Amino acid sequence: MKPILVIGSTCVDIMIKIDHLPHSQENLHPTSQSMALGGCAYNVASILNLFEIPHTFISPVGGGIYGDYVKKHLEQQGISIPIYLPEQENGCCYCLVEASGERTFMSYHGVEYRFQKEWMNDYEIADYSMIYLCGLEIGEDTGIQLIEYLEEHPGPTICFAPGPRGILIGHDQLNRLLALHPLLHVNEIEALELSHCSQVEEAAKVLQTMTHNTVIITLGERGAYCREADGTTYAAPGIPVDVVDTIGAGDAHIGTILSCLAKDRSLKEAIVKANQVSAAVVGVSGASLSPEAFLNHRF
Repeated sequence: MKPILVIGSTCVDIMIKIDHLPHSQENLHPTSQSMALGGCAYNVASILNLFEIPHTFISPVGGGIYGDYVKKHLEQQGISIPIYLPEQENGCCYCLVEASGERTFMSYHGVEYRFQKEWMNDYEIADYSMIYLCGLEIGEDTGIQLIEYLEEHPGPTICFAPGPRGILIGHDQLNRLLALHPLLHVNEIEALELSHCSQVEEAAKVLQTMTHNTVIITLGERGAYCREADGTTYAAPGIPVDVVDTIGAGDAHIGTILSCLAKDRSLKEAIVKANQVSAAVVGVSGASLSPEAFLNHRF
């Protein structure tokens, strides 16, 4: 089994639970707050770890109070830190969690979202089966270096999760990335915004014309919709769950798909399993499942 290359961020999630999002001049009293490791790439790597999928995790770690937290907790988990830049500040993500479990993010970006091509000199791209990346890194001013690296090192399937800020990526940069034919993983809102469509099925078809590859659209409690590269379409039902918060649900979904594909499962099987894992994640506080919770679910 070839390993998966995961490129992206590790930050500190500061989770603040509130009844509702505040409006101007309102004074809210949060019901709780907590801190944990987060970041899209870290969340994906955590799922790969739970499924025992070999992977290389390229996530720059900075300094400051958040960088110190990230470094300490990665080391406690036995995760190597190939790029340590203590002279640059690491960022955090303020996760506002409403009573419904819906989350709103305010991300303070630091070095964790940046990329330099020379970091990859010690890695041979042919050794990898797939590459995961997120739109947050592409949207940074160093995102062009990541695109150029991928253009200069073709081969593995790129699995791209543009996220809610995908529509803010520069037109030229986004087109260059989509021209690399990535498997696209988006939620319903992201799919409609990127495609300028009003229906999921139509959006998937339009997005596939951009990538000439598979498009997976997550639909929350309604499951997921897929349009494969050959035009085959199907829906995978959602899993009923009492929502604690939705932090990390999308990351868990794509992480599970990557894990299943690495084990030579069909894409349809992978999406069904991903719906199960992401449902488990929204049933706990924060973006990650503990090893114990993962085992208890018997995934």
